Amino acid sequence: MKMKDLGLTAEDIKKKASTYMIETYERFDFVAETAKDQYLYDTEGNKYLDFYAGIAVNSAGNNNEKVVEAIIDQAKDLIHTFNYPYTIPQALLAEKVCTTIGMDKIFFQNSGTEANEAMIKMARKYGIEKYGPNKYHIVTAKMGFHGRTFGSMSATGQPGNGCQVGFGPMTYGFSYAPYNDLEAFKNACTENTIAIMIEPVQGEGGVHPATMEFMKGLRAFCDEKGMLLLLDEVQTGWCRTGSVMSFMNYGIKPDIVSMAKALGGGMPIGAICTTTEIAKAFSAGSHGTTFGGHPVSCAAAYAEVNELLDKKLDQNAKEVGDYFAEILKKLPHVKEVRHQGLLVGVEFDDTINGVEVKHECIKRKLLITAIGDHIIRMIPPLIITKENCDEAFEIIKASVEALA
Repeated sequence: MKMKDLGLTAEDIKKKASTYMIETYERFDFVAETAKDQYLYDTEGNKYLDFYAGIAVNSAGNNNEKVVEAIIDQAKDLIHTFNYPYTIPQALLAEKVCTTIGMDKIFFQNSGTEANEAMIKMARKYGIEKYGPNKYHIVTAKMGFHGRTFGSMSATGQPGNGCQVGFGPMTYGFSYAPYNDLEAFKNACTENTIAIMIEPVQGEGGVHPATMEFMKGLRAFCDEKGMLLLLDEVQTGWCRTGSVMSFMNYGIKPDIVSMAKALGGGMPIGAICTTTEIAKAFSAGSHGTTFGGHPVSCAAAYAEVNELLDKKLDQNAKEVGDYFAEILKKLPHVKEVRHQGLLVGVEFDDTINGVEVKHECIKRKLLITAIGDHIIRMIPPLIITKENCDEAFEIIKASVEALA
């Protein structure tokens, strides 16, 4: 929809939203209307350099042409059906994902939190069926983030903080250990533990990549104890971190991996992948979804995945991400720069507030996000160039200097 065709103003849209919508988001003060590649445009024609990418979604670029074509073509043929008949895009995408990341089976969901719910359910059912009724316990990382539905929210290691506040008792059966602390994870496991579940890079936790020792140590420990290693790659998956999946950076393979965001190229989709043996935990009727594996979403995802792979955007993410991280170290008041590929975080000293930096950047037409008090995060489309990074650096620098 275009504003000029509706006879409305930006203020009309803002007023309708504030009047009728339940607002849980900190809104940017503009109305997004169109987007292309690494740019987002508002209704006034202003161009924003997009280092947000719909929260790590539009990895092959905003409104990627191949993805748009796939959506239109599929919508003409079949918008939706239930999951009893086979559909062409679902089958093609299943094969593409599994063969690309070296997994056996896939189950489609609608979002990242639903993918993590499915991963938790599968691990528990596998443990209970194989070992007995008490084998359901899962250890996750403190300051992790796995979603906002009850299972994934309970797995989020921020008790009494963030997304858990005010919702009453969490789902039973989770314990938390400090990220990148192998011994703490081992000590948190009990005879009832079936799985360890982490993000390869903690995104909402401040952009903290797992160390090689930690990741390989978890894999070895899970193998030793007959437990499952569950990796939440909702944000890190599909070329974001310099490899197709972040786990490939560590030379290990999870037992179950979740994904969403970049998989759909802008359409809602999530999924879990696992081995043939573990997949048997989901028998007929044990799990399901009305919209998971939606034909239009799968067609878009198939186009997106092919774009990411054909254009080798994992390699671009590594090269440009390393460059961006290096120049960001030159920012004033910077304490630390952390990254894996084009998942980049900058932590400032106590004199600089990350949220204020974000708002200053938006004034200067750069879209970024902030985490906590002193951290900003960049998750741009993977098509960005070093020149885009130079431009972003200058805007962030000017923003920090204005605040300082």
